[in-house]
Amino acid sequence: MRVWHLVGRGGVLAFVLVGSVLAGCGTSTSTSIPPTTTSSTITTAPSTTLPSIAPYLALWPFRTVSDVQSWQQAYSSSGIDAWHLNSSTTALNFTMDYLGFMEVNAVIGSTTNGSGTHVSVGFHPTSGSSVTSAVVHLVRWGTGSNAPWEVVGTDDTTFSLTIPAYGATASSPLPVGGTITGADENISVNVRQPSSSSAIGSYCCTPAGGTGSPWSATVSYAGATDPVLTIVAATGGHIQAVERFTVTGVRFTAP
Repeated sequence: MRVWHLVGRGGVLAFVLVGSVLAGCGTSTSTSIPPTTTSSTITTAPSTTLPSIAPYLALWPFRTVSDVQSWQQAYSSSGIDAWHLNSSTTALNFTMDYLGFMEVNAVIGSTTNGSGTHVSVGFHPTSGSSVTSAVVHLVRWGTGSNAPWEVVGTDDTTFSLTIPAYGATASSPLPVGGTITGADENISVNVRQPSSSSAIGSYCCTPAGGTGSPWSATVSYAGATDPVLTIVAATGGHIQAVERFTVTGVRFTAP
């Protein structure tokens, strides 16, 4: 899942910005992975099952089907964390709270199709039009009216993270890379998991630029315990520290 549309939604910028990653927005998507024929369910009561999120990976905020069920039960009794039912709020919380990109603080728009909902997040510069930093791909996990939204990737356009492949099994040190269109870019990479309050690995930085130019780096990480890790690449420095980003998901298997 990756690449990013950063051409600021019609914004007049003195440099080329472009954007982020995941399934279904008509361009290449980082979450477009070969369909799988396997799925799993968890039995929570004699007649209650929760479907798998396959073929996608659960990046955030839930890690497992049991996490989803626990929240659904709590929400039914107390209404806690109702934001899980709002795709735009979930996408923005993913960007600001989980990834830590506090300057990417606006929802620019969203579209919904058969693959889920695609929420454009970005920022409003002091002059010019709004800038889209990434398009976050979300799907509902579970059944019923209180099935929450789960981030599964980003939609890639001019900034991609294609190495490692979405859904690959990862180990440290991890080679990462993709392509980018832009000028004087400076790409950093973080490795994150929902159970940790901060990145478990980071790399800074590699210069990049051009049109569809390849970029690459190697990031080391430690302390992985969750079944899925999020790899996030970000670039900026023209207007603010982070102007666009792209993510992918990999599987972690303890050695």
